[in-house]
Amino acid sequence: MKIIGRKREKDDLLQCLMSKRPEFVVVYGRRRVGKTYLIREYFNKQFSFYATGLSDEKTKGQLRGFNASLIEYGCVEKGVPADWFEAFSRLRRLLEDDKVYREPINNKRVVFLDELPWMDTARSDFKSALDYFWNSWASAQEDLVLVVCGSATSWIITNLLTNKKGFHNRVTRRIHLLPFTLSECEKLFELNDVVMTRSQVIESYMVFGGVPHYLNLLDSRLSLAQNINELCFKEYGALHSEYNDLFQSLFDKADKYVAILEYLAQKRDGATRSEISKVEEIGGGSILTKNLRELQECGFIRKYNHFSKSDTESLYQVIDPFTLFSIRFIKNRQFDSWNEYINSPGFNSWRGNSFEIVCLNHIDQIKKALGISGIETSEFAWKSGKNGKGAQIDLIISRKDGVINLCEMKFTNEEYSLDAEEHEKILNRLAQLQRVVERNSAIHVTLICGNGYKQSKYSGAVQNVILGDDLFTD
Repeated sequence: MKIIGRKREKDDLLQCLMSKRPEFVVVYGRRRVGKTYLIREYFNKQFSFYATGLSDEKTKGQLRGFNASLIEYGCVEKGVPADWFEAFSRLRRLLEDDKVYREPINNKRVVFLDELPWMDTARSDFKSALDYFWNSWASAQEDLVLVVCGSATSWIITNLLTNKKGFHNRVTRRIHLLPFTLSECEKLFELNDVVMTRSQVIESYMVFGGVPHYLNLLDSRLSLAQNINELCFKEYGALHSEYNDLFQSLFDKADKYVAILEYLAQKRDGATRSEISKVEEIGGGSILTKNLRELQECGFIRKYNHFSKSDTESLYQVIDPFTLFSIRFIKNRQFDSWNEYINSPGFNSWRGNSFEIVCLNHIDQIKKALGISGIETSEFAWKSGKNGKGAQIDLIISRKDGVINLCEMKFTNEEYSLDAEEHEKILNRLAQLQRVVERNSAIHVTLICGNGYKQSKYSGAVQNVILGDDLFTD
């Protein structure tokens, strides 16, 4: 099978094979993003050892599954291990055997433990045994690559990435697998014979957020609207209950994570930590800090600052399209069909907001279109004070070369053309922003138009125009 995109991740895996040290690689990310697929396909399904955790199995069931894999790869001991220490001891002996499979690039032994969090059942000795396996033996094997992954991101972050005990500083590489970019979505559709215009690909991203599994579910015989209706609104649809299942699979005590997301979904521009902590079902303290960090790690929210220096507290904003879509149209359903939503006021409002999220997830492509890929930048949002006409800017790109891009993001049915009303709004935002910008910085008005742009007599107010096609660059 073909691996679409994933250039950085494939390079990381290649570096593991080329390195002269033992590698402990953690691959993590949201459910359905393609973690297992990436590892299996990159290594052509050839491992020195492969095992996967089993959903909803207790310790004995996990050990039986692990033992079945040991036997498949040549272990001569047939009985189920008494505990995880014995299981990893058998794995060590298997890997020390001269007949063990080695990958052809650099003769490494590659071990892949999939769905690792499921192996760690209640009151088992799994973490201690894995800790002992790595620290007592594997960490001294220069030709060993241990790859672990799992969708239970909370477990991965807590036990492997931020753990201060056995695994502290043991992980040599972390691969955070993100959803596809627009370019990668387009390539996947081409592979699956799904025919769409680029405008429709952008709209699909507004719903499915570039999650490969979701995109693979689209039926090439149906239109995008028909696919959304079949997958999300029909009782038998493959994604009808995905929103409810998603967070249960990722997090322990998922209700708090869902409460945070549903609160932030009401706040288009995001909310501060102190505002979030005042919500009764969320609360504050170290638990909220942990919840927010893990939601960031999964790519559901972003943490950002206002451009104004007077705003010292960061804001958190939902940037996962599928989450926003699900809360707006599935959880809080008003109609039984997607077609009933299309072109309604709520639909148009959602589409405008969703296109802004698309742009926030494609900052690198926007910078490339502006010719500033090599320039250090910071991205902000901004809202003016209460004096005079209020002004709000959802994306400001502040550049080290003395320019600030004031970005206006528009997704319309036809080519966007700046009219008198929008021209007046832009001039107001420009004037308000100039009051807080340092004098040595020039402000460039930048239009990002998802469905094309048409010149008008007001176009002189715009310095840069970025089209939907520009968001598809690699």
